[in-house]
Amino acid sequence: MTTTIEKIQQQLAENPIILYMKGSPKLPECRFSAQAVHALSDCGERFAYVDILTNLDIRAELPKFAHWPTFPQLWVNSELIGGCDIIIDMYQRGELQPLIKEAAVKYNLHRGKTQQ
Repeated sequence: MTTTIEKIQQQLAENPIILYMKGSPKLPECRFSAQAVHALSDCGERFAYVDILTNLDIRAELPKFAHWPTFPQLWVNSELIGGCDIIIDMYQRGELQPLIKEAAVKYNLHRGKTQQ
């Protein structure tokens, strides 16, 4: 049986762009998750997401694993990028788009969204 940390590590390894959020991209459950999804979607690349409201083990363990207490959390290439404020700031400065594009090209992702 895999531990929650192993599950998180597997999700990060299998998904070069993943957003841990409240709700789903189509139905975010908080305004911070909604803002993060909007910025990420505007980058035009496919990304995975995990709804921490239905994955309570991940909701409990990810903040300890990441040393980041809040959600959403954007991870690119298994590295924590940050939460809503950082995502929006990077998007507004034009830094998020090339980061997302580079990860998508590197892993040959296609447009659209997926769920874990």
